[in-house]
Amino acid sequence: MIPKRRFPILLRLCLVLICSTLLLARAEVKLPGLFSDGMVLQQGVRAPIWGWADAGEEVTVSFRGKKASATASDGKWRVKLPVQKAGGPDTLIVEGKNRIELKNVLVGEVWICSGQSNMEFPLSHSFESENDIANSANPNLRLFPVPKLKANEPVDDVRARWQECNPDTVTNFSAVAYYFGRDLQKAREVPVGLIHTSWGGSPAEVWMSEKVLESNPEYKNAILEAYGAALKNYQDALERFKREEADLKSQEKDAGRKPPSPPFWKPAELYNGMIAPLAPYAIKGAIWYQGESNAGRAWQYRRLFPDMIRNWRHDWGQGDFAFLAVQLAPWDRNKKRNIDQITATPVDSDWAELREAQLLASRVLPKVGLAVITDVGDKDDIHPTKKAPVGGRLALLARNIAYGEKVECCGPRYRQMRVKGNQVILDFDHVGGGLESRGGRLRGFAVCGPDKRFVWADANVDDGKVIVSSPQVGKPVAVRYGWADYPVVNLFSREGLPASPFRTDDFPLTTAPKK
Repeated sequence: MIPKRRFPILLRLCLVLICSTLLLARAEVKLPGLFSDGMVLQQGVRAPIWGWADAGEEVTVSFRGKKASATASDGKWRVKLPVQKAGGPDTLIVEGKNRIELKNVLVGEVWICSGQSNMEFPLSHSFESENDIANSANPNLRLFPVPKLKANEPVDDVRARWQECNPDTVTNFSAVAYYFGRDLQKAREVPVGLIHTSWGGSPAEVWMSEKVLESNPEYKNAILEAYGAALKNYQDALERFKREEADLKSQEKDAGRKPPSPPFWKPAELYNGMIAPLAPYAIKGAIWYQGESNAGRAWQYRRLFPDMIRNWRHDWGQGDFAFLAVQLAPWDRNKKRNIDQITATPVDSDWAELREAQLLASRVLPKVGLAVITDVGDKDDIHPTKKAPVGGRLALLARNIAYGEKVECCGPRYRQMRVKGNQVILDFDHVGGGLESRGGRLRGFAVCGPDKRFVWADANVDDGKVIVSSPQVGKPVAVRYGWADYPVVNLFSREGLPASPFRTDDFPLTTAPKK
């Protein structure tokens, strides 16, 4: 037991020690988790380095014989390094009242890898990935796994560290991101850094800033206010539940009921916790695999998705960096149907409408690419396991869009149609070495007349075009291809890249607002 007369003295000593420790801690220059041993800096730009220090403290960053200094006027500081060429490893030194050395630093290409569950999907679950994991060791491929974090306000740090790619670090890393990075690193022959930040089931609006959502009246009403209403409904339901539970307990009864669940996703919360702390770390671009959770609002996604891309580009301050998305994979939500049942008749599809929204984004915004994967879906699983082709096609897009290589990066895209008698003649862009049918006759084409009732059509490749017709439609007005949740299709370029689903009509869509 401490004698009473000594307590004030010990208390004062403790306070002095605590204050001294806090002052010392404040005096230390600190860096966010993004800046750690083994990191990759983006080549070809003036990469920003930032952190915290005492107000007024001068901080100097040294790298490859060059220095950059800044003063922490408000407790924060930022410098920009001179433009660097790919290479390394090197040491980056940060000096203020203390000295920090970051070792094994590479310079190369940095990519954000984001989305929902198909981006989160780990390499260990990918199709025949055992050999890929065993042979994954690559000192020029670095991984940065962002921890999952929901936040009400933007945070400024992320608790993670860069890791060198090897069987231990890559096993639970994103399969799509890994295959993308592996193929890109091999093609470009420079270090590649992958910043993986995804969360299964997440809709696009949770990856956007609240400021952007509030600035758009449509989003403010349909997203922010809708969330507020859902939250109030939950709170009211919870209060009712508590009252009813109290009544049951007073009667010594146990209903065994579960309380109501709150809304799972709050707009902007993943942007705050998993995107905001990454900007403005210099990057070359982003890959994105998401959309399943927005399919029921595919019409809204036509604007939401491009606005999300603009949001990220604005916050990074690097202009129109490359943004490469994956089109939704085929999936039959009515599980256990066979192919004959799935293809019995042309149908409406919100997944097809979401794919169209993704395609439109690649047309309306610069440097946006779309990897089509109609050939690697799983009719019974929303998470197809064949991720290597997905990452490979994203790497092809990057080589073309981000780096200007003359490679065929995407399959055929519908350009225009003309009607000749009872036939529709379709022209395509991105045909590469030519169009071809893989696995038998062309499938997945439907045609309609003035009645707007689609029927399956005969289709064949003729002199670089696709000719579509049906004996049931004498006066065709529109064609659709691959317009289904699970499209059974087989139009490819000779380079082996599948054609994107499309429609030639502008008929009202199922997810469009009702007039």
